[in-house]
Amino acid sequence: MNVDFEPFFKRYEALVIAADEAFQRVQAENTDEVRCSIGCSDCCHALFDLTLIEAIYANQKYRETLDPEKRAEQTERINRADRQIYKIKKEAFKQLEAGEDEEKIIHEMAGVRVRCPMLNDENRCDLYDYRPITCRLYGIPTAINGHSHTCGISGFEPGTPYPTVNLDAIHNSLLRISADFVASLKTRHVRMGDILVPLSMALLTNYNEEYLGIKPPEKEKEKEKSDA
Repeated sequence: MNVDFEPFFKRYEALVIAADEAFQRVQAENTDEVRCSIGCSDCCHALFDLTLIEAIYANQKYRETLDPEKRAEQTERINRADRQIYKIKKEAFKQLEAGEDEEKIIHEMAGVRVRCPMLNDENRCDLYDYRPITCRLYGIPTAINGHSHTCGISGFEPGTPYPTVNLDAIHNSLLRISADFVASLKTRHVRMGDILVPLSMALLTNYNEEYLGIKPPEKEKEKEKSDA
């Protein structure tokens, strides 16, 4: 495939490094409160979406680092998670259409637990070195739309001020990288950089030239041949 992901992956990896450094700083200053440890998988049951650049990065690393046999074993697990997430989002959309409060719906979805398909039987992440930024920051205080969040297992006390990572700023940076990537493609899918997907869908998707909108779909090619 004639697409150069590398410049955009490097920008994404710079954000990953910054996120890891932020986590380490907060952890060093709050050793009693940050309770992340090997074998803890609370963050592996959270519901969240990835930006386009994160999704493609995770997809590529998944295909590069896991052997085909292991990927084949995980296909059903990934499909199962994707079906579960689809049902949850479909129900949330129905509630929104029915006039329920959007903030209430978002709050309820934040409490939904869906097992990540990359969490193996030993409660270890099969994609740990390339896990999304959300996973990397889960154990420390974060803020979204002015509302703070933290891991329920942590020792952070409500109402007490702590160093907090602004996830909105990180999300906006990820959207900018995704938008720049889409602009570089000269794709017919000009709004593709706005798409958010769960990790399960990111792993199932084939980010080829047809998907990226830089190659005509097979049906269009067949029509061009028949019209010739």
